[in-house]
Amino acid sequence: MKLHELKAAEGTRKNRNRVGRGTSSGNGKTSGRGHKGQKARSGGGVRPGFEGGQMPLFQRLPKRGFTNVNRKDYAIVNLETLNRFEEGTEVTPELLLEEGVVSKLNAGIKVLGKGAIEKKLTVKAHKFSTSAKEAIEAAGGKTEVI
Repeated sequence: MKLHELKAAEGTRKNRNRVGRGTSSGNGKTSGRGHKGQKARSGGGVRPGFEGGQMPLFQRLPKRGFTNVNRKDYAIVNLETLNRFEEGTEVTPELLLEEGVVSKLNAGIKVLGKGAIEKKLTVKAHKFSTSAKEAIEAAGGKTEVI
């Protein structure tokens, strides 16, 4: 099958309802908007979450916590995933991205100590946990903070 041979299955595409096309269509005259009122006007209607003047749900609920606007979100890499690289490789954030270990770099890479590392590697990252740093150096490798 080729791209130009693709075709939507029968009944998957529904024609849009053309309103205001006569009384027999079922949506003529007021075009399904009823008689007058806010929702009948052009540009009329209420915003999402509006409850007719009643205190909206999102305002009734208590506020909790806060969001730190300066938070740094690191892409996490565990030691066990570093075993896929060959002995003596210099592991950089670009290499991790290229190999598909991380999907995006975010604020940088943080190496965590989950699992064991059997190979001697030079790991360059933005942050290391203490256990990860010790494990890499115990295996004969080096850590470098970028």
